Amino acid sequence: MKVKCDYCNSLIDEREKVCPNCGATMPTANRTAADQPRTVIELMEWYTARNLPPENVTRFFIGKDVKEPRAFGIYKDEHGDFVVYKNKADGTRAVRYQGADEEYAVNEIYQKLKAEIAKQKSNNAGSATRAPKPEAASTSSCMESFLSLILMFCFSKVGLVVLCLIISFIIAAKDHTPSQGYYRYQGNDYYYQNHSWYSYDSLLDSWDYLSDSDFLDDLITDETSSDYEIYDHSGTDFEDTDWYSDGSDSYSYTWDSDSSWDSDSSWDWDSDSSWDSWDSSSSWDSDW
Repeated sequence: MKVKCDYCNSLIDEREKVCPNCGATMPTANRTAADQPRTVIELMEWYTARNLPPENVTRFFIGKDVKEPRAFGIYKDEHGDFVVYKNKADGTRAVRYQGADEEYAVNEIYQKLKAEIAKQKSNNAGSATRAPKPEAASTSSCMESFLSLILMFCFSKVGLVVLCLIISFIIAAKDHTPSQGYYRYQGNDYYYQNHSWYSYDSLLDSWDYLSDSDFLDDLITDETSSDYEIYDHSGTDFEDTDWYSDGSDSYSYTWDSDSSWDSDSSWDWDSDSSWDSWDSSSSWDSDW
């Protein structure tokens, strides 16, 4: 497989780490973190170590050429090529990658699996916040008394002062929040929604959650957003990704800022999560 050099636009064999024409580092070089899987075997071990649901639930088949609809997978074919694929809902196959570079192929399916895990955790967190409490019906009288005390406090002098302070704090915090949309900083494109930042990968033409976004939070506020907001993003629209929210959801979900994307705890499937809670109803009509 040939890949294009970002600097001289020459088509170079994917296995080259440096462009033989201009000496630039190729996009396929050093694309993976030090502790992420680089081989199909390592990816299998990574999947198992994180206590993920069975493959027939997640629909990710590692090392298998599955023919049935609704499946992501990676395998090595009879010619020695590594194939990364997605079987759509109608059974047709879209090949994401086919070539000799195992590390590149594993990274493709690994990134997709990480994004799916994040989406599943987000869905589970939202379901938990919306689930009714079993004891709510039996404690209605206690709740009414509690609400009465709250109302009495709010209309007292002290309560009004506290309420004004809370409202002022909320307004002040909101004033520093940029509006939802696209932003560009130092040549990179980002998208902001629901207090979270997402970054665009031009090599993969895809979006991913940005865990370390403190520099954007400090830089781009409502006062400075006009300096960075853009309207000419080229590539896949963020609105076409699984990350996008149209505002209809009553919850938002972000990772703990102290957590690492590649740490064991970030990617463990919660031990108390039901395997049935994994929703495999992804957009099976798209190519990836």
